[in-house]
Amino acid sequence: MAYWLLKTEPEVYSWERLEQDKKTMWEGVRNYQARNALKEMAEGDLVFIYHSGEEKMIMGVARVTKAAYPDPTSSEAKWLVVDIEAVKPLMRPVSLEEIKNTYLLNVMPLATQSRLSVQPVTEPQWNLILKIAKTEV
Repeated sequence: MAYWLLKTEPEVYSWERLEQDKKTMWEGVRNYQARNALKEMAEGDLVFIYHSGEEKMIMGVARVTKAAYPDPTSSEAKWLVVDIEAVKPLMRPVSLEEIKNTYLLNVMPLATQSRLSVQPVTEPQWNLILKIAKTEV
């Protein structure tokens, strides 16, 4: 299993909306590095959902339910989507400030490549974030 982080602007598609919808197609990625990360995702991988914009917090955990396939919202075949489902909210959301100020987390792409919308998370980073968030998955 691999671990990932997906960034979203909450006014466009929030963690709360994913909880209501139960599942969604994660579409609209138009960055090659992010697209390549989508390509690596496998069914069953776990994903943090991160609110960008004003909040700047990891809000919940989702699971990949369908590996990468062509983005039906694009006329170009090079762009991909994955399907995800909500697993559970974090008991305590984890802020970008906390991530930047925590050893091991401060080297995450979230802290070093602020524009990257799809990014890998190492298993130690994943476990530390869950510990900070007081959440078990």
